[in-house]
Amino acid sequence: MLKKLFQTSDDTATLVLRVLLGVVFFPHGMQKLLGWFGGPGFEGTMGFFTGTLGIPVIFAFLAIIAEGLGALGLITGFLTRISAFGIAVNMAVAVYLLHWQNGFFMNWFGKQAGEGYEYHLLAIAIAIALIIKGGGKLSVDRIVAEKL
Repeated sequence: MLKKLFQTSDDTATLVLRVLLGVVFFPHGMQKLLGWFGGPGFEGTMGFFTGTLGIPVIFAFLAIIAEGLGALGLITGFLTRISAFGIAVNMAVAVYLLHWQNGFFMNWFGKQAGEGYEYHLLAIAIAIALIIKGGGKLSVDRIVAEKL
C-alpha cells in the first residue's frame, strides 16, 4: 500500500500540473499559515474558519495545513496524492460554503456579490489528475517509490 501511494511515472505533464498547482496555492497557504502575502496568519484564519464559517476546529486546522504544507508537497512532489487530495477537498468546501451562490463565473467586472467557482473546478480537476497519476517527473515520490 505504501508503494502504491508513492508510485508514479516519469511524466512531464504531471510535473507541470503538480508544480503549477503548488505554486498557485503556496501564497494562499502561507497567508493562512504564516500571515505572509498580507494574510491573517494561523490564528486569524482559525478564527474566520471556526467563528464566521462555523467549521469545526479539527477541520479548520486540516484546511490550513492542506493549503500550506500541501502546496509545498506539490512543488516538491512529496506525498503528491495526499497533498492534491487536501487541495481538492479545500476547494470543494470553498465552493460549497462561499462560492456556489455567486454562480459559475469569476467576478471579472465587480458586478457579482463575490467570486464564482470556475477557478475552484479547475483546481479540483488538476488535483484529481494528480491523485490518479501521482507526482510524475522530478518528484520526491518517484525517488521514494524506486527505493521501496
